[in-house]
Amino acid sequence: MPKMKTKKAAAKRFKVRGSGSLKRSQAFKRHILTKRTTKNKRQLRGSTSVHSSDQASVRAMLPYS
Repeated sequence: MPKMKTKKAAAKRFKVRGSGSLKRSQAFKRHILTKRTTKNKRQLRGSTSVHSSDQASVRAMLPYS
């Protein structure tokens, strides 16, 4: 049986925390930021966890993590 392949696009976007939860970066912070308020841009900093309804599909893309 061949090895399962990791989806490399998902590997670049998601990390598994020590507790097992999935970490992701915030969206909407790449470009066209002049129209956004300073408060909005500040709240998009840092990382957050993947929603529970999406966790199964993300874990299927990352079989060895």
